[in-house]
Amino acid sequence: MDTYGLGGTEVNSDANEAIQEIPQNRTLLVEKLTQDQPIKPEVVMGLQTIEEVFDHYKPSLEVEFEDSEGVSKKENLDFNNLGDFGAKGITKQSGFLRDLSTDKDQYVKVVKQLKSNKVLKSALENPEAKQALLESIRALLSEIEENK
Repeated sequence: MDTYGLGGTEVNSDANEAIQEIPQNRTLLVEKLTQDQPIKPEVVMGLQTIEEVFDHYKPSLEVEFEDSEGVSKKENLDFNNLGDFGAKGITKQSGFLRDLSTDKDQYVKVVKQLKSNKVLKSALENPEAKQALLESIRALLSEIEENK
């Protein structure tokens, strides 16, 4: 069954692309994905697939990240397919975001340990045991720093 939109545009139901029509209750946001200003509008004919569109336009964007200390870091993100627009695709391209993701994973592991490790919980509740634990952690950190 053929679907017709405004102006009688035909949308074939046998399209091999993984793109569907946007439902009426959704909003489509369009963003400029390159730093280059267009000189003049250009009509490009013959692009049949999403891959051909990405190959032709080669969208990329320079992004500036700021760490917790306020230091800026610029990175260039390239978009070669639709998967590059998701959180995983962007994180895979960015060293800064990979580091943040690793830190987040480590913090989640620590929180899980704090919630589930009964021995650790009891040690943190006892002031003397807590102080001994902190001292041993500091000693380990200083040993790690010395061996770098």
